[in-house]
Amino acid sequence: MLLESIKFLINSFLIVIIAKYILVSLLRKLAEALNLSAKTVGNIAGIATSVPELLTVSFSAITGLVSASVYNIISSNVINFLQYSASIFMNHNQKVIKNMAIRIDLILVSITILFPILLLLVNIEFSLSIVPVLILLCVLFYDINYNAHQLYLKKENSQIQEKIEQEKKWVKGKTKVVVLSSFYLLLTSISLYVIGNALSHSLATLATFFHIPETMLGIALGFITSIPELITFFESQKHYRKAKNDLLGVVEATNNLFTSNVLNLYVIQSIGIIFYTLFS
Repeated sequence: MLLESIKFLINSFLIVIIAKYILVSLLRKLAEALNLSAKTVGNIAGIATSVPELLTVSFSAITGLVSASVYNIISSNVINFLQYSASIFMNHNQKVIKNMAIRIDLILVSITILFPILLLLVNIEFSLSIVPVLILLCVLFYDINYNAHQLYLKKENSQIQEKIEQEKKWVKGKTKVVVLSSFYLLLTSISLYVIGNALSHSLATLATFFHIPETMLGIALGFITSIPELITFFESQKHYRKAKNDLLGVVEATNNLFTSNVLNLYVIQSIGIIFYTLFS
């Protein structure tokens, strides 16, 4: 068990290092090369940081631990929201979240937390019949997100983005930067996947040895797989703070949170249900 404990600590440390010094850097290079909006960068970050959840939920479902995968999603989404809130307050951006588009995103994020809890309270079975509902809700949430940003942020976002682009130097070797950054981003996601797999295996072994309930295992997995989001929430606001554009930093962090939570609940949970049905 000492060896498994050491593996657990090493893999946890590796996830933090990869997220902070590799993932964030690659996202920033890709954004600058393609002149991506803060919203788009946040969405990409949300996808990339959801890789660990994809891994742990898939493997939990395949091994028959569907309850662990459900609690993993709930705890991940709750922890993501708490981490996001902490990053907003520590960066003194409370006034920025009064923007209506950001408020709508946060309402949708709250639903991604309350909805699965409600399903558990009313004992709704997580079977294939619920998958179409989850996918439809995913599409609906992204439609609301898009329209809210078009209505409440388009003009202000465009003005700030134009100012930043004027201050930027043209990225030399733009095509090369985009190709390499995309390739390295893929490798980084795979690395998070592999390390997350080893981490979840160590945690499962420790949980079995110490007789930790499946519910607690899912919560612990949720905490671990939310580490990359913690890094990206702070780094996005830190980046735009230097450019004196707190709004874009919050927009990026909020869409990171939104995409991560929506994918966790509606897409990754659906994948977990499908795997559980096929392999259990």
